[in-house]
Amino acid sequence: MFLSPLFSLSPLLLLLALLPSTPAQDHPSFTFNNFKAASTNLTLDGIAEFTPSGLLALTNGTRQQKGHAFYPIPFLFKPSPNATASSFSTSFIFSIIPEYPTLSGHGIVFVVAPAPRLPGALPSQWLGLFNGTNNGNSTNHVVAVELDTITSSEFQDINDNHVGIDINGLKSNVSLPAGYYSSNGRFQNLSLISGKAMQVWVEYDGGKKEMNVTMAPVRSLKPSTPLLTLSMDLSPFLNQNMYVGFSSSTGSVTTSHYILAWSFRMNGLADGFDFSQLPKLPRIGPKKVSRLLTIGLPLFCLVLVSGVISGVFYYVGRKRKFAEVLEDWELDYGPHRFKYKDLYIATKGFREKGLLGSGGFGRVYRGILPTSKIEVAVKRVSHESRQGMKEFVAEIVSIGRMRHRNLVQLLGYCRRKGELLLVYDYMPSGSLDKLLYDQPSCTLNWQQRFRVIRGVAAGLFYLHEGWEQVVIHRDVKASNVLLDGELNGRLGDFGLARLYDHGTDPQTTHVVGTLGYLAPEHTRTGKATTSTDVYAFGAFLLEVVCGRRPIEPRAAAEDLVLVDWVFSFWNIGEVLRTVDPKLGSEYVVEEVELVLKLGLLCSHSEPVARPNMRQVVQYLEGDIPLPELKLMGISAAGLMFAHREGFDDFALSYPSSMDKAFLHSSSVAESLLSGGR
Repeated sequence: MFLSPLFSLSPLLLLLALLPSTPAQDHPSFTFNNFKAASTNLTLDGIAEFTPSGLLALTNGTRQQKGHAFYPIPFLFKPSPNATASSFSTSFIFSIIPEYPTLSGHGIVFVVAPAPRLPGALPSQWLGLFNGTNNGNSTNHVVAVELDTITSSEFQDINDNHVGIDINGLKSNVSLPAGYYSSNGRFQNLSLISGKAMQVWVEYDGGKKEMNVTMAPVRSLKPSTPLLTLSMDLSPFLNQNMYVGFSSSTGSVTTSHYILAWSFRMNGLADGFDFSQLPKLPRIGPKKVSRLLTIGLPLFCLVLVSGVISGVFYYVGRKRKFAEVLEDWELDYGPHRFKYKDLYIATKGFREKGLLGSGGFGRVYRGILPTSKIEVAVKRVSHESRQGMKEFVAEIVSIGRMRHRNLVQLLGYCRRKGELLLVYDYMPSGSLDKLLYDQPSCTLNWQQRFRVIRGVAAGLFYLHEGWEQVVIHRDVKASNVLLDGELNGRLGDFGLARLYDHGTDPQTTHVVGTLGYLAPEHTRTGKATTSTDVYAFGAFLLEVVCGRRPIEPRAAAEDLVLVDWVFSFWNIGEVLRTVDPKLGSEYVVEEVELVLKLGLLCSHSEPVARPNMRQVVQYLEGDIPLPELKLMGISAAGLMFAHREGFDDFALSYPSSMDKAFLHSSSVAESLLSGGR
């Protein structure tokens, strides 16, 4: 029987109609050799943008911001929701360019996420991925590879130049310092903030259930040995459909994060790049001066000698005004030294209107650097000893290399005649003691105070154990805790700090510090240790909770010393009566009791009875329980003795049976109150 062509094709058309269409998420791969024509092919968020030269700029010169860029079409990572995750690979070329060669503002993260946006994610140490609420949650379904340039102790980062594989949170499952293995098997370090372009390969083998991360300088062959290997099945952490992209963020220091090229492929190796099409990175540093200009300029100056002579007198007078001493040993510290003229202009001549605060150790002024327009705090310090200046400056420059989110960044110094100027990051919310005592327009609530306490503890722990040397701050107190725009606490003022190598003993120095925060053994021996910092931190804890200074000269005799006052209420089981009345009843009782008891424990007169800062952080984070004070040997004598040394000014009004032999002369107290070195 003959069938018409239309009739014979109908079953075929019906069959085709019943077949499912190819889903968008099954798109197998893509490659971008640059981003000149990618403006409609990627989903951007935050401050991310495409530059005219074809760069994907995740961040720009803006502080405390984040940037996201995702491929807009999801990929099919699993054939069904409960199936095994498929293999995938990606490669990208990146560059991180900081405003200053040794200062960076966080890093770049390659992200596999359920959606092309990350709502609620925060900048700074959160890298634009998570926040304090969802970090570590199993419901995130996020797999990421971080290129991190800041040490965040709360995430147990290994250093400030590392690569890590993260699953659902910023505590890396595995991490190593950035670098690669050369053809002869030797490990070569790479600096993530060098400003140079580098290539990264991320490959997951669904059969072996293994993820490898490899990196190398751009245009280099891919190393045969990966930098990181994570043997883990990613199936439980990935949804059926997932998006791929990048996230980055800035902190207190401005940094630009760029992606030059990017390729991705499911079930295969990502394509390589045509390096001839790569966009150019912005120039770093000043433009090179041609030889013609360097040779011709002196000749040109000779022609204009008559005009120059008329300006010499003006120049000489101005030079005298801004004269500064530069000795041979300071040449090594060039990048950390500021010109006095720049600081003079920044602070508008150190006008009283820009004065932020003053004390025995110096006066602090707000300023805006004329070239970079960065807000800074400039501290003027008098230093009489020319012999000790070299050692002092060396320590200041060394401290300037530290990186931690709970430390005020020391940017550098300027030396002029008998004066030393220290340049710090500017903290817009000022010092903690002003918010506690100076009747501010707003009162810090308990949540804000507890966050400040934990932040200062994390910073002090980094000084004692987390850096390449042990740093003893020697002046931990509320006035040296500064608050950024989000009221995060940062420990500052390293003018009295001392450094020594891990495993060695600190040397005896002059007794310096502030009355009420000084450990008894420090006043006896003159030796500052990490334990004397812990003692000062104990006084700080009680001060923040109670809203009272460690020493109240105008108080009644029994209320003179804060730690004894708190202890007296603890001893009768009513320690909550010491809480700052401005808090009312709006606080978490368990947290307040923890901080008060920890303050008493840190204030023990015997150094061996005090916890170290690692234990303090663990207590505050709830990782280990705080032992009962009585089990730790806390007694009235053990605490009151700790606060008597150097207190002759108050001896007549302070009843105690303590031996007067432990008291120093009033001249010692005056020396301590003066804050001299």
